[in-house]
Amino acid sequence: MRNEEFISNGTTCRGVLYLPEHTDGPHPCIVMAHGFGLTHDSGLMPFKEAFVEAGYAVFAFDYRTFGSSDGTPRDVMNPFHQVDDYLAALAHARSTEEVDAARIALWGTSFAGGLVTVAAARDGQVQATISQCPMMDGLAATAGLIGYAGIGQGMRLSWHATVDAVRSIFGARRRYVGAAGKPGDLAMMTADDCYDGYVPILADNANNRVAAIVSMYLPFFRPVSKAHKVTAPALLLICEKDTVAPAKVAKKAAEKMPTAETRLYDIGHFDVYTGKGFEMSLKDQIEFLGRVLPVREAASAAPENAVPAASATGAA
Repeated sequence: MRNEEFISNGTTCRGVLYLPEHTDGPHPCIVMAHGFGLTHDSGLMPFKEAFVEAGYAVFAFDYRTFGSSDGTPRDVMNPFHQVDDYLAALAHARSTEEVDAARIALWGTSFAGGLVTVAAARDGQVQATISQCPMMDGLAATAGLIGYAGIGQGMRLSWHATVDAVRSIFGARRRYVGAAGKPGDLAMMTADDCYDGYVPILADNANNRVAAIVSMYLPFFRPVSKAHKVTAPALLLICEKDTVAPAKVAKKAAEKMPTAETRLYDIGHFDVYTGKGFEMSLKDQIEFLGRVLPVREAASAAPENAVPAASATGAA
């Protein structure tokens, strides 16, 4: 395990590189981050450990303004910036000696399931993507929020987003709302299962809050519109009872991807982090990686159209 730093749009982001001990490098690598308002320390260690045990290097990082990464004000969630952070993390992984630059997968869960879709579409060179319970359409997610919480909740969030936007212009203290809350709370996710699913996985360096302006960005962030550009093998793990990331849109995104595979689970959004849901999802991910990014293959030279290890592709 080694701490790493990279620059994204002029901001220092930080992550941790995990390396397998029982296989020779350079290793195939999984670049990963967490979902809505969370850090890579928030409940992802079982995934990291399983991937490393299977022979993969893992580079897990925090987005700017979150967790161990720099950036002020804190906890400002801009999905378009976070895509840039993924691409900068990808460029950093490619430049790392222990990583095979020609064999890298992007991994994202929840909101990050959409982020990796857009990042892969922009990069065009990653060898695989994994999107777990993915949020593929911010407009549909916003409509879903209004559906279960009511138009009044949507108006409250819009008001606080407007206040936050005005404050940001004048450099004033930002307005925050909860990332997850109980029904009726001022938070971005308030379905019945959100608070009890989200809070238990919060790491010490994660706050259950985001700058309110995120609700302005959300309807315009629509990974489903970029899905057709993801030509690498893609695995979408879809929760049929998802209250946060509409399963119907995730299926639609998969249909647009030339080489996508789906796995459907009769569970809720947060059930993939523990228990049987975690076991099913992880088993399917390891099987998928074994086929499309096998560890047993010797590291080979990058294909002619691959991004060179020293490339800054994805960095702002």
